[in-house]
Amino acid sequence: MKAPKAIKEIRKFAQKAMGTTDVRVDVKLNKHIWSRGIRSVPSWRVRVRIAQKRNDEEEAKEFYSLVTVTEVPPEGFGWLGTKVIDEED
Repeated sequence: MKAPKAIKEIRKFAQKAMGTTDVRVDVKLNKHIWSRGIRSVPSWRVRVRIAQKRNDEEEAKEFYSLVTVTEVPPEGFGWLGTKVIDEED
């Protein structure tokens, strides 16, 4: 898989998981995917966090999803699961 295809797959997953059409990829995640060039994307899994946020515009009714990369513990992915985080403003 090449880097542009990997970014498209991440966007597609975020759209399906969060139900938003506007998906924004964080700069750090983009650099992590492109770190080894266009043809050599990281072969290991990448742990991401998807946050649903409201647009900054005053009359905005739509949400957008922000996809960021998270750190993976040295033990690996084996014991990790999905955690829902409720942020109170």
